[in-house]
Amino acid sequence: MRIDVITLFPEMVAHALRFGIVGRALDNALWSLHIWNPRDFVSDTHRTVDDRPYGGGPGMVMLAAPLKATLIAARTAQQENGCQDSHVIYLSPTGAPTTHTRIAALAQKAAQHQTGLIFLAGRYEGIDERILLHEVDEELAVGDFVVSGGELPVLMVIDALVRRLPGALNDTESAEQDSFVDGLLDCPHYTRPPKFDGIAVPDVLLSGDHAKIARWRLAQSLLRTQARRPDLLAARGLSEEEKKLMEEFRQR
Repeated sequence: MRIDVITLFPEMVAHALRFGIVGRALDNALWSLHIWNPRDFVSDTHRTVDDRPYGGGPGMVMLAAPLKATLIAARTAQQENGCQDSHVIYLSPTGAPTTHTRIAALAQKAAQHQTGLIFLAGRYEGIDERILLHEVDEELAVGDFVVSGGELPVLMVIDALVRRLPGALNDTESAEQDSFVDGLLDCPHYTRPPKFDGIAVPDVLLSGDHAKIARWRLAQSLLRTQARRPDLLAARGLSEEEKKLMEEFRQR
């Protein structure tokens, strides 16, 4: 998987992606990272990449010309590297929600179709709309809130993508049991000691009965999802067996 990132703060992105699962996968050549700075594609003394918005208002808007030039360079480099296509993603609060399903689709697109992914991290009040209309393939948001730039959201999406790569996780089952994989939130987890601050680990987890443990975990996921994210349950639906299981554990 090849990923290119367009950002005004390349050190921020490069440094953050050197750690943990993502960094180890990078060292093992499971994916490759290439970073582009739009300031390298302007020629004026001040390396200007932004200007005041037409119509007035606070803040600045990233200029179209440097962004387009950077995108052309990134696409060209991906093609020269063997990518059959490029997919440009802009991270912004106005984008569509980034979901587990969307991450899975992006990962599949990159793997099966040899598509290079290009992430555009905006700054200031955003980017010129003409770049969105003609150069960006997809606009994503990581939540209903605003941060100072697109770098942190980009890092979040890259992390979600890379951990899906074969060999990225030490335990392949970890990704299969994450929240949202089956449309549910993950169940509670416990480790040693068996009792901490007066709270004991549920007996079922110490029983060694894998069928009972699986049943308990499913019930906990269902109940937790209902309590915290009822919208997920409404979209997913429940089987009759799951309804009975929830009722049984609720009565306990």
